[in-house]
Amino acid sequence: MHLTEEQLNKFDQEGYLFFPNLFSKEEVGYLNSAVPDLYKIRAEYNFREKGTDVVRTNFAAHMYSEPFAKLARHPRMIQPVEDLLKEKLYMHQFKINGKMAFEGDVWQWHQDYGTWFNDDLMPTSRAMNVAIFLNDVTEFNGPLIFIPGSHKKGVIDAGHDTSTTSYPLWTINNEIITKLVDRAGGLNGGIVSPKGPAGSMILFHSCLVHASSNNLSPFNRISVYLSLCAVSNHIRRYKRKEYIAHRDFTPIECLPDDCLINDYNVDLPWKDGIPQSAYETSMKEISNK
Repeated sequence: MHLTEEQLNKFDQEGYLFFPNLFSKEEVGYLNSAVPDLYKIRAEYNFREKGTDVVRTNFAAHMYSEPFAKLARHPRMIQPVEDLLKEKLYMHQFKINGKMAFEGDVWQWHQDYGTWFNDDLMPTSRAMNVAIFLNDVTEFNGPLIFIPGSHKKGVIDAGHDTSTTSYPLWTINNEIITKLVDRAGGLNGGIVSPKGPAGSMILFHSCLVHASSNNLSPFNRISVYLSLCAVSNHIRRYKRKEYIAHRDFTPIECLPDDCLINDYNVDLPWKDGIPQSAYETSMKEISNK
């Protein structure tokens, strides 16, 4: 799936694109059927909400789950980012975020590239997020909110919040957020929130400022996020464990478009467990290779 010139221009201006109903009910059902077993795993790569047993984020499912290994190579998710970055991509991060009914906690205001730069030494913001909704996303179950055009500000000063939730995040203070929202239109479009049925997809820039509130509704909001980086822009430090920030910079090769409803062979390198090397970290800067 390739982007039109109109879509490329819209992305440049606003920093995101929204594609309602991009995946069919059958495709979404196939992905959803795998989530409960993944969330049952008692392992550190399943981050749980602070003070509860509810999963907040499952990392690296594409390395050990066949449905998500296929999704990680799906042309509807990979090709639009290739169009934007004009380069082959590698998987920097893969996560299944579970903002669960009544329990899903807040994600503070942040830029994803802020974390990727500060923790992983990713050289530039030549990286994008693409997310698919596995549940209907409404105003009630903690949808993502964006500040349109905020990606054009580049990297914004952030503080490392290690206490608000169970997951540490480089967050942006309220004063800066207020200024960004005012510049984007204040009450008239300064904050937007793409919502839609399961199977919808969002693509957004790694510098786009975004957040989400907690989920007070009885409706789950599970989404899968692929963080895709230009191969030439790979990370230069392994401060974070490999199941969070991947170290295989091999270009992604897409499967056929029907890969979620037909059989295709996919590699599952961690199907028998995450190797010990994936838990090792280093503050040493690696060479450009």
